[in-house]
Amino acid sequence: MHQTDNINVHRIEKLAPPTEIKREFPISEAAQDFVFDSRQHIQKILAGDEDRLIAVVGPCSIHNVDMAIEYGTRLKKLSDKVSETMLVVMRVYFEKPRTTVGWKGLINDPHLNDTFDMVEGYRLARKLLLTLAEMGIPAASEALEPITPQYIADLISLASIGARTTESPTHRQMASGLSMPIGFKNGTDGDLQIALDAMTSSNAPHSFLGIDPEGATCVVHSKGNPWGHLILRGGRSGPNYSRESVAEAIAALEKRNLPARLLVDCSHGNSLKDHTRQAGVFRDVLDQRMAGSRAIAGVMLESNLMPGNQKLTDDPSKLEYGVSITDACIGWDETEELLLEANERLKSLVSA
Repeated sequence: MHQTDNINVHRIEKLAPPTEIKREFPISEAAQDFVFDSRQHIQKILAGDEDRLIAVVGPCSIHNVDMAIEYGTRLKKLSDKVSETMLVVMRVYFEKPRTTVGWKGLINDPHLNDTFDMVEGYRLARKLLLTLAEMGIPAASEALEPITPQYIADLISLASIGARTTESPTHRQMASGLSMPIGFKNGTDGDLQIALDAMTSSNAPHSFLGIDPEGATCVVHSKGNPWGHLILRGGRSGPNYSRESVAEAIAALEKRNLPARLLVDCSHGNSLKDHTRQAGVFRDVLDQRMAGSRAIAGVMLESNLMPGNQKLTDDPSKLEYGVSITDACIGWDETEELLLEANERLKSLVSA
């Protein structure tokens, strides 16, 4: 008799269900209220009912929890200084999409050594998000795996779907059931169409396969997410943060009767994958905002304690503290300088 299933599967491991991880790290009433309130403010900004700018700032990916807490502590102090003009949200990205191969993020491989201890990954992720919420820091993350939201989504204030997955029906369906506002990035080639289609799709109800809080396979029936929005991140065709590009994006949104508000990612294709160019993109977008472009609801910066990046080797203990192991980031000093500069310029708009 010939085997016909799981031929290329090495082994299958059971995961602890979401309820078990949540019992271990339960959300406090204060954290729950904070996440709810921060989502409400993000929605008001996206709707044009608040004049503040959303600033999604933080590491390309989280690979060291202590680093993330130190970054979050600094960001909290900075966000308090600029809270009149900006709603600062920390990038807390646990899952990394890969075009080919590479480290897939803290949830998949928390020990950075290909042991794929995902139960520990979920524990670390949830514990970190709880810590940040109790510190008063809203968290933004990428929704990559349809299983993951049951473990951590109650602690996330803003989500995104990446350029590689925006076209995926699975991710559009998942987004339709998420409880927070969710941004869709344009495709890696720079095309906006897949993101516009994703916004339309995720706004509608869907029925799709997923898991319930006990970890059992189920059919999820969603209501649709009305807070989908476009994220301009550039692509192979070049950057798309210019005044002309933003105007074209707004026209495309209006043609589809979609909300004419968007975020601009200062990294990725818009910085030509050069972290030293992020500041230039940020200032250009800020100029547009100062010139009256209410369509720009927010910006995204990849930032870490130290600038640049480093390669993950066979010995994670030798990694330099504070430096990204994925995309290169700007350092803390530059991050602080940019947000304080933006705060001073934006005061005139908020007070007007």
